[in-house]
Amino acid sequence: MNNGHVGRRSQGLNCSTVTALCLLSPYGKEKGRQHLRLLLGWEVFDEARDLRRSIELDALHDSLVFAAEKGLPWPAVAEVGKLTEELLTDTQGLCISEALQLLQDKLTVCEPKLSPFKACSVCDYFCNTFIRHYHLYQFVLCQERDLRQHLAHLEVCGPPQPLPLMAGTEVEAAKHQQQLAALSAAEAQKRTNMLLLQERLHLEKECMLQRVYDRVDAQAGALDRKVSAWGRPTQFRKETLEGGMRRIQTTFEILDLRLQKKTLSLNPPATHPPPPSSEDRAKSTKAQVQKKKK
Repeated sequence: MNNGHVGRRSQGLNCSTVTALCLLSPYGKEKGRQHLRLLLGWEVFDEARDLRRSIELDALHDSLVFAAEKGLPWPAVAEVGKLTEELLTDTQGLCISEALQLLQDKLTVCEPKLSPFKACSVCDYFCNTFIRHYHLYQFVLCQERDLRQHLAHLEVCGPPQPLPLMAGTEVEAAKHQQQLAALSAAEAQKRTNMLLLQERLHLEKECMLQRVYDRVDAQAGALDRKVSAWGRPTQFRKETLEGGMRRIQTTFEILDLRLQKKTLSLNPPATHPPPPSSEDRAKSTKAQVQKKKK
């Protein structure tokens, strides 16, 4: 079960390496982790795909920072780091009671390099971190992950910057404005349709007259010319009447839209707070005049 990840990639936490670990503190955790990875000689790896190495690096970094913050000398800090490496490797496949016994044995070996008080602090640290999450460590370190993963790069667009409150509009007022805008757009569309209808009727009128005259001239007999001259204008007048009715209908629709706009304009939504009434304004003006006289 021992995969030897830590021992194989790490160059070891010796005194020369620990001397450089004093640079970890001002870096912040992420920069400190990467600095530690360089000191240990680890290669760059994908944090998401190689979760095992990521957790090993986390455990090493956190234990070293803990030992440094406790005021241990740098050789003792290195010893805590080595102890973390050994626990990550040697406890793989052991039950939690065996892991506790192994921790106790290793602390006994390290105790001459630590004061009794510091040894107790280190023991508490490993019990509250490594032993507390022991089963999670075992799951990650002892089992191979299925790396059949699908990666997708998504572009996340944040919401637009909101306008200042002074530029905002109340909900009811915004709805009122939207209704007026919709009515104005509908009226403009009706007027456009009216112009298109007039233009189409004008073209149809010219084409109809031209066809009537052409057919009358083409017919041979005088009687045929009279019949054609009588029938064609009748059809033309019928189509002209239908076009006029469509224009009248469109005009009524435009007038109805204008009436709706006028009704909306005369009934705007109430503002919050409502504007002062005439009586309130009169009282306010009177109070200001009296204040100036005093």
